[in-house]
Amino acid sequence: MNLDRYGGPTLSLFRIVVGLMFLQHGVAKVFGLFGGAGGNGEIVAFGAWPGFWSAMVELGCGSLVALGLFARIAAFLASGTMAYAYFTAHQPLGLVPFENHGELAAMYSWAFLLIFVLGPGTWALDTIIRRRSGANAEQSADQRENVGRRA
Repeated sequence: MNLDRYGGPTLSLFRIVVGLMFLQHGVAKVFGLFGGAGGNGEIVAFGAWPGFWSAMVELGCGSLVALGLFARIAAFLASGTMAYAYFTAHQPLGLVPFENHGELAAMYSWAFLLIFVLGPGTWALDTIIRRRSGANAEQSADQRENVGRRA
């Protein structure tokens, strides 16, 4: 069985799930849903460092990654944000992610790095836009070519 043909769709599903899960963290922090910022229904204070700004990255990048729109740029920003979170908030508490409770930050950082490197997959707005713009460019070239032949 050739599994290579499932690479693009599988990467798309991975990207969508990771993006939506990341988005949930932002929604929890900003709107107090899903248990809120600290699991007690609270929201982060506007402009508070780093909670508010990480929530903005989670909302923005999570949405863009899930949609597959500017996915590589959003994944790069999200990966860097989670690496920063790991090394500033978790790593000082212990060497190993299991020990310092930084598994989630580390996993998100690596997952977003994977999306950045491999791209958004088959089912992404970036892919659809690229295909359509490529088709439009080919169509325009064909039209210019045909106009030249008529003259």
